[in-house]
Amino acid sequence: MNFGEWNELISFGIRIAEPIVALIVVCLSFVSLRTSRRKEEPLIFLNDKNLDRSYPVLYWENSLGRSRSSDIRIDDPTVSRDHAVLLRRSGGWFITDTGSKSGVYVNGNKTNGRCPVAVGDVIALGNTKLVLKRATDAEGNQIHRIKRKYVPSAFILSFITLYISLMALQGAVNLQSVKPVFPAAIMVAFVWIFYIVSRFQFKRPNFELESLALLMSSTGVMMAAVHDEKRGYVQLAATVLGSMIFFFIIWFIEIPDRVMKWHIAISVLCILMLASSLALGSVLNGAKNWIVIGPLSVQPSEFAKIAYIFVGASTLDVLQTKKSLTQFIIVSALSVGLLILMSDFGTALIFFVTFLIISFMRSGDLRTVILAVTAAILGALIMLTIKPYIADRFLAWGHVWEYADDQGYQQVNSLVYSASGGVFGVGLSKGYLQYLFASENDLVFCLICEEAGCALALILAAVIGGLMLYARGITTRSRSAFYSITACSAAGLLVFQTALNIFGVVDILPLTGVTFPFVSYGGSSMAACWGLLAFIKAADERTYSYRIPKKIPDEKEYVEV
Repeated sequence: MNFGEWNELISFGIRIAEPIVALIVVCLSFVSLRTSRRKEEPLIFLNDKNLDRSYPVLYWENSLGRSRSSDIRIDDPTVSRDHAVLLRRSGGWFITDTGSKSGVYVNGNKTNGRCPVAVGDVIALGNTKLVLKRATDAEGNQIHRIKRKYVPSAFILSFITLYISLMALQGAVNLQSVKPVFPAAIMVAFVWIFYIVSRFQFKRPNFELESLALLMSSTGVMMAAVHDEKRGYVQLAATVLGSMIFFFIIWFIEIPDRVMKWHIAISVLCILMLASSLALGSVLNGAKNWIVIGPLSVQPSEFAKIAYIFVGASTLDVLQTKKSLTQFIIVSALSVGLLILMSDFGTALIFFVTFLIISFMRSGDLRTVILAVTAAILGALIMLTIKPYIADRFLAWGHVWEYADDQGYQQVNSLVYSASGGVFGVGLSKGYLQYLFASENDLVFCLICEEAGCALALILAAVIGGLMLYARGITTRSRSAFYSITACSAAGLLVFQTALNIFGVVDILPLTGVTFPFVSYGGSSMAACWGLLAFIKAADERTYSYRIPKKIPDEKEYVEV
């Protein structure tokens, strides 16, 4: 065998090994996430003195009322539909009246604002009287601690290190250059430094979500580095920035009341970020959503996604009140309106879907969602009437082969080249899709299919889907409804954005130009994705476990958490 044949044989072996190693990382991470969950158990109970029944309190914020969407539904005509919110904070348990007709009374005294409640206190809602009891006081509800099982994080990271090394080696073999080795070495160093800081500085025992994100980010860094070394370093720098945002958000939302205190300022910041693009932005790829400052370009709408989720979930004392939801609707309408004016329809659609997720989780009312969808459809029809040229952007949708030389050019070539990659790809840097415009961001899924194989591309897509399933699974185990709502909305946003990216390029959905989370080239997108991951991380009750007091003092009594 000559030198070229040996290179091809080595490259083919690496292409087979890459998806196998990636799959091992994904399986180990999700297995660890699943086996280390705590058992879902009540924090406290509310005992109805009149009916001699107990209501288990599962969350850190619990809506009480007659509404079917209430966390604790009280079938009493004297109780308002949305009567009160019972919430847990570092100082104990509190009750807040959410505009009920008859008010909220604690031990016979009418409450005004947030009122502390203790074990044995009687909470009166209308004619219903509820006594706060410890979870261990209810018969048959003794709390059982279970031993948590973890897959060692260092073990998972060793496979991520191997994965990065394989990609670097394949790039070096195909390019016959050591250039991909340098960004790979820096990425490996960052992976382990990130782990050490998380484990020993922040004392977090769990690292599964970070491992999944590092697997995805490593793919993005190496794909960029193989095609353009400079872009690889840009993507690497964005990953480092994203990790800093990740740490900051987890710290910031550790105290839910701090989020509530800042939610008005964050609402204004969200709108200002989008307005800045409209006022100062440059038109790139048909949308005015980039601010270019010298050699740097920033996409504020990516960071506005983080602020928008903050806004949607940060009114916990009045979780289901109409006033609270109205404020969120106003912010949502302004955000989507600004994005439409920028012609950034893909991001506008992502914001709208995120709005639906948050609205449903906050209100539990399907009618709210149906009303919002109806209003959106009417708005879209009006927009198409006023600006019919918008429809031309989607002219090729479903008919890309008929427009192969025009609007469907990118998708047709993406389909052809991705199909040529087969299961294990043709090799990094050896594909033809890299020469197509936006191949490393909008079309990156097909680029991976062509060069690294559809097996790896599907594994990466499955990671995003797995994040949604995980976020849904931990909603009843989170410290607070804030974490549950933000985790599900962030995961839902990532899933929907991934669907737009993948299905758009294969002509199932219109091509909207949104990125593949953690993988597509783009510093703003990469950093923002790490910020969104922080919401999912915070929902895991292990994240703050070293800071949560085991018992809450209440004079002579204790409530076990």
